[in-house]
Amino acid sequence: MPAPVLGFLYPGYAAEDDYPRMASMLRTPVEAVVVHTSVGEDAHRVDALLDLGGAQRLQEGAAALKGRDVAAAIWACTSGSFVFGWEGAREQVRWITDVLGVPASSTSFAFVEAIKALGLRRVAIAATYPDDVANAFATFLGEAGIEVLSVRGEDIITAAEVGTLGRERVISFVRAGDHPDAEAVLVPDTALHSAAWIEDLEEALGKPVLTANQVTMYEALRLAGLLEAQEGIGTLFRSGATGAHGAGRE
Repeated sequence: MPAPVLGFLYPGYAAEDDYPRMASMLRTPVEAVVVHTSVGEDAHRVDALLDLGGAQRLQEGAAALKGRDVAAAIWACTSGSFVFGWEGAREQVRWITDVLGVPASSTSFAFVEAIKALGLRRVAIAATYPDDVANAFATFLGEAGIEVLSVRGEDIITAAEVGTLGRERVISFVRAGDHPDAEAVLVPDTALHSAAWIEDLEEALGKPVLTANQVTMYEALRLAGLLEAQEGIGTLFRSGATGAHGAGRE
């Protein structure tokens, strides 16, 4: 029997190899299919991000997954979803669902699901983004009742640059973005490689670390009914938690 297929709509090219890497680490055999959605300007700037997550780009990406019999589909982009606000991000999910007719979500909602699954209340954000974009993520989380204790941005403008960051740089800026009272540190941006370093990040900080590609894979598995306890991809996967259902999705 072929492995279940999970679909990821990924803008451009940066750290999309995290998805097949994580799929190879899972106890449950799955196939991670990445469709590269179109990009106008590669910039962590609100106007560019609103264009990046527009209806035509997402619908075209979803259409490219038709015929692949995906069990779930995720808009694998954090900033290109939370900048739309809660209701706007819900509408993005509807665009995907209308095309594919399967459960769908986005990375922004995946963070909310992961936080609730672990029973967390207070978090810190260590973002690659400029401060205004990082603060927009904090606002989005606040709409879900999550308390953000601190926000630190690295002021990196392009996803292309983020995709080049190595292990030591990632651990350094995530550590710098921690807050002593935070129960976890969130690391948004699916352009950032993290799959190979999540355990290292948690060891360095002594607490759960949730990264964009990690929570995106988690959400795809959850929506497909394929979650089980899993070593090697952080506290979130070790817990095997299914979390709160329906946070912002259709």
